[in-house]
Amino acid sequence: MECAAKGSGARCGAAATRLCARCEAVSYCSLSHQIAHWSLHKHECDRLQQQMKSVEVLNDFPFTFSREATFQVCVKQETRCSFLNKRGLHQVGMWMHECNCGASSASFDCLGLSSSWDLPSTLCPCCGPNTLVSEQLHGWKDYYQWRCIPLDSPVALLLQWPLTIYHAARLVGITALNPEISDKLYIHYLGPEKELLQLAVFGELMALFPGVHIHIELVGPAIPPQRDGEKIHISKYPCCYELECECKIASKNTFLGTQSGITSALTLQLWQGFYHDRYRDIVKDSFPHLVIAPNGGIAAYSSWLPSIELIEKIDVPAVFTDYCEEACHLAASCIQTVSERPLKLPAAHGRGRQRAVASLLLELLSFWDVKNNAQNILSHCILAGTTKLV
Repeated sequence: MECAAKGSGARCGAAATRLCARCEAVSYCSLSHQIAHWSLHKHECDRLQQQMKSVEVLNDFPFTFSREATFQVCVKQETRCSFLNKRGLHQVGMWMHECNCGASSASFDCLGLSSSWDLPSTLCPCCGPNTLVSEQLHGWKDYYQWRCIPLDSPVALLLQWPLTIYHAARLVGITALNPEISDKLYIHYLGPEKELLQLAVFGELMALFPGVHIHIELVGPAIPPQRDGEKIHISKYPCCYELECECKIASKNTFLGTQSGITSALTLQLWQGFYHDRYRDIVKDSFPHLVIAPNGGIAAYSSWLPSIELIEKIDVPAVFTDYCEEACHLAASCIQTVSERPLKLPAAHGRGRQRAVASLLLELLSFWDVKNNAQNILSHCILAGTTKLV
């Protein structure tokens, strides 16, 4: 952890090992820096103290590797690289961007090229599900059971993206049976970054929205200019690495999700730039049922403000998530300042008392993107946006 007073006065002269005894969420390099920073910290200390009470709950995942990926990473017994390496996934395919090694070598020029889990069939959803998705799909354990995946499978690390969309849609009342969407669902997905190298995992939406043609507009500055406007059609699930698996047979790798026999299909379109700059081009063919901005960093980037103003005007359900509960609090303040009205759903993490509101959403991210110090583990959060949300 960095000294919370860094940059506000005298240079830090030591490691930031002095925790605030009250909230235990921030640390300082010296007593003098702690005293100097109190005039600012006193306004957030109580709030951070309440957030820190959720630390243990937020690390309570159903996966067999939960401790390895949370506590052991925090105390530096493990790293993301070692976690992936043990599973033969380090710097491999869609897993490339899950550690800093891959982040430096992967190129967004190669968006969506990998379409394999690089796992055996027993550990990944490489074929369609045996049954229709249940309305009682409330968390990772439910999802793994439905897809017949053991809890030692790491696929949730990548499936966070389609499952975030699924849960956000459910929050605003969108399901495969919703007459409003008929057989087409239009989603505007703002600020994609590393998921651009994992686009094949969005194929899981075919199982989550059976019989629905899904159109997702991916909008953000991370998209290479030369890929602007490109469409990517997905009609199958990512494959496993077994040569004889059913997933290599086209009829087994797609899902006929309704009695009418309509095949689920997914179209992704890439838009380089900010949402407010590209909106007019996008809505010519795709007016959204839902706008979603996963891990947006709303309070950290002023470039979000015009987009929030736009979303306010078009009156479409919007869901924002952020990296931790504090970031979510700051984002909520920004959104309410722009919209001049309260959120329809309060900021909530995916655990504890708020489980009914946000049980599935980004449960996993709260430990995979964990900071180096255990005291700084906070939940990824959901902000249910500026307009007509439940």
